[in-house]
Amino acid sequence: MTDLPTPPIAPQRPHSFTAHGHTIDDSFAWLKDPGYPQVTDKDVLAYLEAENAYHDAVMAPLKPLADTLFAEMRARIKEDESTVPQKDGDWLYWTDHEEGGEYRRWWRKPVAGGEPHLFLDEPALAAGKEYFRLGALSISPDARLMAYAIDDNGSERFVARVQDLTTGEHLPDVIEGTLGELIWTADSRGFLYTPANDQWRTDRVMLHRLGGAEDTMLFHEADEGFRVGVGETQSRRFIVIATGDHVTSEVYLLPATDPTAPLQLVAPRQVGREYDVDEHDGMLFIHTNDTDPNFRLVTASIEAPAEWTERIAPSRDFYMTGIECFAGFFVVEGREDGLDVIEIHRYDGSEPTRIPFPEASYVAGVGDNPEYDVQMLRLGYESMVTPGTVYDYDIASGGLTTLKVQEIPSGYDPAKYATERLKITARDGTQVPCSIVYPADFPRDGTGKLYLYAYGAYGYAVPPGFSTSRMSFLDRGVAFAIAHIRGGDDLGQQWYLDGKLEKRANTFDDFVDVAKGLIELGFTAPGNIAIAGRSAGGELMGAVANSDPDLWGVVVADVPFVDVLNTMMDASLPLTPGEWPEWGNPIEDKAAFELIRSYSPYDNIKPQSYPPMWIGGGLNDPRVTYWEPAKFAAKLRATKTDDHVLVLKTNMGAGHGGKSGRWESLREAAEENAFVLWQLGAEKAA
Repeated sequence: MTDLPTPPIAPQRPHSFTAHGHTIDDSFAWLKDPGYPQVTDKDVLAYLEAENAYHDAVMAPLKPLADTLFAEMRARIKEDESTVPQKDGDWLYWTDHEEGGEYRRWWRKPVAGGEPHLFLDEPALAAGKEYFRLGALSISPDARLMAYAIDDNGSERFVARVQDLTTGEHLPDVIEGTLGELIWTADSRGFLYTPANDQWRTDRVMLHRLGGAEDTMLFHEADEGFRVGVGETQSRRFIVIATGDHVTSEVYLLPATDPTAPLQLVAPRQVGREYDVDEHDGMLFIHTNDTDPNFRLVTASIEAPAEWTERIAPSRDFYMTGIECFAGFFVVEGREDGLDVIEIHRYDGSEPTRIPFPEASYVAGVGDNPEYDVQMLRLGYESMVTPGTVYDYDIASGGLTTLKVQEIPSGYDPAKYATERLKITARDGTQVPCSIVYPADFPRDGTGKLYLYAYGAYGYAVPPGFSTSRMSFLDRGVAFAIAHIRGGDDLGQQWYLDGKLEKRANTFDDFVDVAKGLIELGFTAPGNIAIAGRSAGGELMGAVANSDPDLWGVVVADVPFVDVLNTMMDASLPLTPGEWPEWGNPIEDKAAFELIRSYSPYDNIKPQSYPPMWIGGGLNDPRVTYWEPAKFAAKLRATKTDDHVLVLKTNMGAGHGGKSGRWESLREAAEENAFVLWQLGAEKAA
């Protein structure tokens, strides 16, 4: 493809602001509609539509490849997929897809026997809608009622409703603008929820009584940087109200039998202290980082919840990520050297049991376990070469029973692929893990093509799991790697802390150094590497495209957080105040301003040759607002010195997650992957 259409050029309009003695020019600021979240500005919409038309024109010759990829990817997915039924009280629950269906159907049947009952039909709810997402679903304790919430435009403002499962009728109760879980009271006569305020922040917990005229506010958070959520302990004795930001948390408990009782504070907030709580037999089990970034487990009585006694001390080698209390045991999850660990602990303090997993790199975790008094624990396991597997673990015997292995209808031979967990030395001497999967006959002479993915923020560790879509790259000779860079918590919370705020540059450097390390190991060469990241990972893409453009053969930046300085300077945006602990507050802190300005991808675009780029956004995205990718694309077009193709696609009816529905989202992925393979020159399967 050499005869590309002419890309749209966004006009530049003078705009600037001054902060901390610096004047920042931003000639594409007009792309932010002043009426947001309503986007009605004709010039803005015209530019986005022009970019979409250009994207479609560029992609038109690639449609056969995209169609082929879609067909391959779809053929690897079981059309009538269903989950393993799980017992909750007197019922077994599961979901499935109809043959060809976009969305799930939710089923249950009595444990004692009887016919299956379809109690939530997502395809019916999604009919005629461009976008659909089920945000919450909760069955009442008496199993008669279902509360659920849906979003039909991608804005993540959900509408909650209640259905009588015995009659199929909806109750008149409708709540607009919820965000988060719906937690029933023990009497099944009401539930707690968190509404989103005008800034898309959850700062309240409300109690809705069925048939009630007015809901009761149980909790209000005054700090605009904190977000409030509701949950429940595993025993369901207590409702949990948690508030916090990225570094500090505070938890309150309510008896599920009396939700209007006075809130019981577990421990007052202390800046930098995070904790979460479960309960067993009147004792609180508290998972906290109060003394060590790798966390520890402490206990306290319900009567004196702030008086903590250490149960499991922090470890330099073991990063404790969470705990769950069951009637006869509790589970500790964590990571050791970046690999998932599941331990079974007895309340009597006897030696814990660690569940063994065989592969060098894998993903393992506790699955759906709704009941409190159980003898079998549902687990999930997968690796980059092992399809998703569901187990039941027998607590008494230690035996694992395989309940389901992900089926690949078109066939799958694991012998065709190999996987490794590498450690690559970064420029400061730090050993950075990298998970890689490649065809068994992949060349190690530097001629290979490589797809490198990372996220690197918020303490999120990208799991080295299985992907059927990824096989379309592998079967075309392209290796796939995940860089477990600082900013995630792959190697513990300190790994996260070493990639945020004033250490943010470590994230970018690690990614570049992993790429260079893979080149040195013979996996690939400069210009043969496709890189991709979403959201904060899109910020990473922008930063490394600015710093090391010659390394990359193609860049995918999906819903990219690239206008970091402007966003962190705008306290009116939904996420900004809550993001300051992650990025810094450039409004009040000159050092934070200078630091963010030094790496913000949009602010550091410069006249140089950039690699081909695919940029994505969502008009209704409340997390990374549509104008960030739009401004990034516009400024790149106006500044870069090359003629490499750059496309911007804005989903005009979706949000942060792109299109909904398993086939629509898969088709979107196939289109993006076709662009990547085209730029790598790897369109044909082996």
